[in-house]
Amino acid sequence: MAVKVLVVDDSGFFRRRVSEILSADPNIQVVGTATNGREAIDQALALKPDVITMDYEMPMMDGITAVRNIMQRCPTPVLMFSSLTHEGARVTLDALDAGAVDFLPKNFEDISRNPEKVKALLCEKVHSIARSNRRYSGYSPTPSPVAAPSSTPAPRASAPAAAPRSPGAVPAPAVPAAGNSPAPKRKAYKLVAIGTSTGGPVALQRVLTQLPAGFATPIVLIQHMPAAFTKAFAERLDKLCRISVKEAEDGDVLRPGLALLAPGGKQMMIDPRGAVRILPGDERLNYKPCVDITFGSAAKSFNDKVLAVVLTGMGADGREGARLLKQGGSQVWAQDEASCVIYGMPMAIVKANLADAVYGLDDIGRHLAEACV
Repeated sequence: MAVKVLVVDDSGFFRRRVSEILSADPNIQVVGTATNGREAIDQALALKPDVITMDYEMPMMDGITAVRNIMQRCPTPVLMFSSLTHEGARVTLDALDAGAVDFLPKNFEDISRNPEKVKALLCEKVHSIARSNRRYSGYSPTPSPVAAPSSTPAPRASAPAAAPRSPGAVPAPAVPAAGNSPAPKRKAYKLVAIGTSTGGPVALQRVLTQLPAGFATPIVLIQHMPAAFTKAFAERLDKLCRISVKEAEDGDVLRPGLALLAPGGKQMMIDPRGAVRILPGDERLNYKPCVDITFGSAAKSFNDKVLAVVLTGMGADGREGARLLKQGGSQVWAQDEASCVIYGMPMAIVKANLADAVYGLDDIGRHLAEACV
């Protein structure tokens, strides 16, 4: 059956263009359009689409308010369109908190100059989020701030010195079934590396807000995201979390209690001294930043002292990097299917028998705090 799509935008040009692009795919049917948030809610209730594309800035009711209402009344996967600005990034992150699944840049020049590329990307996103786990009764969007411990941020403290490290590589256990993974074993890891894509901004918030101020292990984060978004995302996480979070810069040094977010459009690597290298994005790679690149460099630098986590996302980025980590004796965790927005990247880890543990999203932060000494 064709994926039924509702297109919401106050621009007549953009509504028509998006509708034309989607309708050209024989497996997509545009069942309606709306010019503002209120119309979007009414159309969503009446037409019951499989996917909604949503603008933010509209008269009568903005896109974020519309998403919140839709998630309360008829949970439906929503794809947001966003401007490539710092303010556009902030608004998009708010929309994801409200329940939107994913986003695309609203770039009129790309539509004119690269119509085939835009068509392929838009249709791929629509098909993917149509299969997402966001449509179910009882879905509630992430509150804002996400899992914050109180209205007053907890004070940050310096992490204690790491305990002596265990020598030798740890043999990989058999892959556990989702939901049946045992509590993690404590170890003095040199690095926690977390990779994610679609659904990742909300997933990372839920994981990182569970970590204590004195978290003893440096963290790197690889989130598929445009260059204009990662600084705003790092600032948002820094405000919500007890640990510190910043967009990584070339020459940054790993330290306890700090999470470094790979900058969009570039690649992040870790050297054996614990320094971060930020390299230009290679056009031959689909993802910039790429989880495989960062995981692979961590495997080379730290052998068995890495704990890698693969969260929700489309595709299989992270699988080959996880394979290198496993060969060196490091641990790899995957998010379980039930709590993923898109069970792509974690599924690739599990199917390749690379997962030492499979945990639900709300358990991962707690287990990280338990595992890292």
